[in-house]
Amino acid sequence: MKFKLPILPLSSLKPKSQMASLLTAAEPQTRTPHPSDPPEDLDDVLCSAQQQAEQQQLALAETPPSRSLSAESRIERAWAHWTKLGRPKLIVAPMVDNSELPFRMLCRKYGADAAYTPMLHSRIFTETEKYRNQEFTTCKEDRPLFVQFCANDPEVLLEAAKRVEPYCDYVDINFGCPQRIARRGNYGAFLMDKLPLVKSLVENLVANLHVPVSCKIRIFPKLDDTINYARMLEDAGCSLLAVHGRTRDEKDQKKVRANWDAIKAVKNSVKIPVIANGNIRHLDDAHDCLKYTGADGVLSAESLLENPALFAGFRTAEWVEEGEECKKDRKLDQADLLVEYLKLCEQYPVPWRMIRAHVHKMLGDWFRMHSHIREDFNAQHILTFEFLYNMVDRLRELGEGTPLYLKDTNAARIPENGLAMSAV
Repeated sequence: MKFKLPILPLSSLKPKSQMASLLTAAEPQTRTPHPSDPPEDLDDVLCSAQQQAEQQQLALAETPPSRSLSAESRIERAWAHWTKLGRPKLIVAPMVDNSELPFRMLCRKYGADAAYTPMLHSRIFTETEKYRNQEFTTCKEDRPLFVQFCANDPEVLLEAAKRVEPYCDYVDINFGCPQRIARRGNYGAFLMDKLPLVKSLVENLVANLHVPVSCKIRIFPKLDDTINYARMLEDAGCSLLAVHGRTRDEKDQKKVRANWDAIKAVKNSVKIPVIANGNIRHLDDAHDCLKYTGADGVLSAESLLENPALFAGFRTAEWVEEGEECKKDRKLDQADLLVEYLKLCEQYPVPWRMIRAHVHKMLGDWFRMHSHIREDFNAQHILTFEFLYNMVDRLRELGEGTPLYLKDTNAARIPENGLAMSAV
């Protein structure tokens, strides 16, 4: 009999404590059982989750930390791990409050090969059980998975990383956040001025974790500085490097194009896998970026928020170029994607602030056409799934919204197992 694996809030390093938290942690939403759902026995569910946690711990024990390996052996291990994961090409970028479990699962259905969690604050993660339970959840199908932390203290970061180690494929360090809050908190891209600290953060994780360490960075204004930065991270033991092709000061992604030449230079200068980040608005951009930079994968962020089916070949009207042969897809639009997302939220509860943000992103064009419904939505201090489903129905009754388009050459298919196939 097949049982669903419950989501796993991390409240302790020990699997038994995690199982106990499943019974005690408050959930902001509940899922209404469907008649077609298989019956579940709680003892069997918990037993299944307990077995998975134990299997993950055993698997980690078979892969010792890399502290005793030579540089060449570490690189070989980095590629062996990447290959074991299937060398994912199309990846959901880390987005604060936006790349949470239900959204990751929606993107995976529509072609994403891997995904990052939202950036987690390492100190708060180690100190606050409520933060851990709300901000990081996962499930058996949520792999390959990068868990990203911001940090400025090697020991605090290690403590946080140890908590998620059994549930991910990489622990990622955020060295790319350019926002004001990162400056105040002394993390993200503002550690580019403190390279010895950056190096120590990476080295300490590499010496003590069983899973690989990855890093997400921005580029320096000078290419040589960027290349030296990437090589330093590789020498420190980083197993995978995600490069956002913009500098710390280039925050407006709509005005400043990402520098693919810089990403290409980094790829040619290091021996570990490199992921490109920037300018991925639709699937053709992903193809072009992989070809131009030679990167091993691509990240998409903002465009995915509006169109989680991007990696399946669908695009919004904004990115249909004049003269391009694209057709409206009569079977899928952004309202359909939102309904799918909401159902996933019922299955995998998350804070309502995250749901509210996704509603605005996915229905942005619809709200611009029907501002009175947007105002009604904004006036709801307490949301319910019933209200949201009814709101979608109201939008449908007002006529066709904004369709998604499919380029004929993409020939996207969503097979019966719900996993999109791409030709990357």
